[in-house]
Order: sequence, then structure tokens, then C-alpha cells
Amino acid sequence: QVQVVESGGGLVQAGGSLRLSCAVSGIIFRDNAMGWYRQAPGKQRELVASITTGGSTNYADSVKGRLTISRDNAKNTVYLQMNSLKPEDTAAYYCNRLLLPFSWGQGTQVTVSS
Repeated sequence: QVQVVESGGGLVQAGGSLRLSCAVSGIIFRDNAMGWYRQAPGKQRELVASITTGGSTNYADSVKGRLTISRDNAKNTVYLQMNSLKPEDTAAYYCNRLLLPFSWGQGTQVTVSS
């Protein structure tokens, strides 16, 4: 059974930074491309960053240059370093694999005040 635990969210002022973590168990983590998604109130969930098994990354235009995704296969964990945060980054953040997504975790809330 797949388990996923996101953590690291919080309340931060605009311009601040946060580092999110997502620990995954129940899959062969190193064999899976992973992504960070976010969902703001009243909006659809969107993919903001992804990383392949080989470490190649891709970002939504809205976060490019400010968010950095990385992975540690030894720890079965994917990270999202968030810098220069904006109020529009306020959302619940989730991780999942890109292909055959598993059940969503509880997410971690990021709130950016202006």
C-alpha cells in the first residue's frame, strides 16, 4: 500500500522561503518520475514541478526560477524548495508520481501573506 506524507508548509511573508518534503513508501521510488502539485481554494489542482528518474526537472511558467524540485532516492523523498514566495503561491501542496498516480496524501498548506 502506498503511503505519502507531505510536510514543511506554513505561513510566510511575501518574498520568504519554505522547503517542502514528501516521503513516499510502498513503491520503488527511484523508478518513478515525481511531481509537486498545488490546489488553491476554488481552483483545480495543477502540476507545478516535476522530476524524472534521471533528475531532469520541469516547471510551470508561474513558478520557474523560484521553485526547485529535487529528490533523494536513498530517503524515498522528493523536495520542493520555494523561494521568493508570492501571495498567489498560497495553496495546499501535494506530491504524486506522474504516471499512474496513487491516492493523494493530506498535503501541506502554504500561505503567503502580502
